[in-house]
Amino acid sequence: MINFFFEETDEFDVNDLNVEKNIETVLANENRTLGEVNYIFCSDEYLLNINKQYLNHDYYTDVISFDYSEDGVISGDIFISVDTVKDNAKEYEVEFKKELARVMVHGVLHFIGYKDKTDEDAKLMRQKENQYLPLFI
Repeated sequence: MINFFFEETDEFDVNDLNVEKNIETVLANENRTLGEVNYIFCSDEYLLNINKQYLNHDYYTDVISFDYSEDGVISGDIFISVDTVKDNAKEYEVEFKKELARVMVHGVLHFIGYKDKTDEDAKLMRQKENQYLPLFI
């Protein structure tokens, strides 16, 4: 099950991305199953506070994921800054929904076990994002 929540940001429709169906496809391709994933769309300031409080990081980011997965069943909370996604969409000259889909997939890929702290890991993460992004757009 996938749930959507909005904190300190305007609500918007994500139904055209077919998120649950597409995330289930991603997970099936990665030999995982869907448990419960919560997407929390929020403001920059809201996510900055999460970053400071739980990760001791004092900087803005587009996505933070908290993984509760067990035994191949993917579950967790994915916080997404709508402000930063909009800014990144402008910077990379892509539609907002495409950049949004990218960070939504990114969060789930973390739950599967993909990392992005090293250059090599980040390259693989980007390859996986690009592999699955066409499902959404």
